[in-house]
Amino acid sequence: MAKKIIRIKDIAKAAGVSIGTVDRVLHNRGKVSEDALKKVTAVLKKNEYKPNLIARTLGSNKAYRLVTLLPNPEQDPYWAFTHKGILQAENEWSHYGVSIVTCVFDLQEKKSFEEAAKKVLKLKPDGILIAPIFYKEALPVFKTFFDKAIPYALFNTHIKESNAISFIGQDLYHSGRVAAELICIGQKGPGTFSVLHVDEDLNDSIHLLEKEKGFKDYVNEFYDGHSVIESLNRTSSTDFSFKKRLATLLKKPDLKGIFVSSSRGTATAASFLKSHGKNGIRLVGYDLLEKNVEYLNSGVIDFLIHQKPQQQAFEGISCLVNHLIFKKSPQPINLFPLEVITRQNMPSYQVESINYHPQGTSILN
Repeated sequence: MAKKIIRIKDIAKAAGVSIGTVDRVLHNRGKVSEDALKKVTAVLKKNEYKPNLIARTLGSNKAYRLVTLLPNPEQDPYWAFTHKGILQAENEWSHYGVSIVTCVFDLQEKKSFEEAAKKVLKLKPDGILIAPIFYKEALPVFKTFFDKAIPYALFNTHIKESNAISFIGQDLYHSGRVAAELICIGQKGPGTFSVLHVDEDLNDSIHLLEKEKGFKDYVNEFYDGHSVIESLNRTSSTDFSFKKRLATLLKKPDLKGIFVSSSRGTATAASFLKSHGKNGIRLVGYDLLEKNVEYLNSGVIDFLIHQKPQQQAFEGISCLVNHLIFKKSPQPINLFPLEVITRQNMPSYQVESINYHPQGTSILN
């Protein structure tokens, strides 16, 4: 049997007081006599009254400013999808008085991250969503936000020392293990495997190192330590020695497969592999970016691990909204499943190219 809904006027009638008195008790505002307080409290307890939090929020007229700190979406389609998730979240939560400002930083400039973090503080946010891809630079930023008692959540990269209210993303170590399993299954005997990083500072990118560790651990377990695992890193687009090193790798007759640690790097690796001849070398990378899907459908890429950047950002904003407005305790770790995309299941995924246009949420460079 459905429980009867009790209204404020029902409480007032049962307690023998005015509606205004009940309102003052519920919202803890204005003076209420001790006798009236006891009567209203007794009725509330008897009826197990719980206020309608949504209605209270809509009537409060309080505005909430959330700020996101992420790489510039113009530099990488992965982060363009992330920004699209932020736009989606703002549309979802705007009627609760939520607005979102996005502060972006340069993927290649660590100082840019620090400067963007300063802009975040000047905006006096109620909550912050951060993609902390620069580990060392992120630590003092976390401390500043924590000391100022501003709730913040992380997505894409989990940093244990962050003191964030939640992390939204994937288990990156197991992501690397999944990639290794996809390459190793069905292979005859040990050989050479490679982990490829493109345009990254590995000393400051723990999210990529976690993927690499997972990959290496699985291969070593699968072949009992009898395989060779080479890690190649292109530090920037001007690293001209990279092509030579990669060409040398691709000439190895026992090369079984290549794992690329980032979505943008996946297309770069695929173009090299296509130009040198695939020769049975398996290639595993990340995400349904337009170029990656093209290489998957043409057979150059064998598998893509989908990180769902748009959904990560959307869930990150929703986590902050639920924490701030609805007082819900967030999950400390909100892990997304590791979805493997092949040519066979690709048609079931909606893929769209994305050309970044800074519209919707405010963008601060």
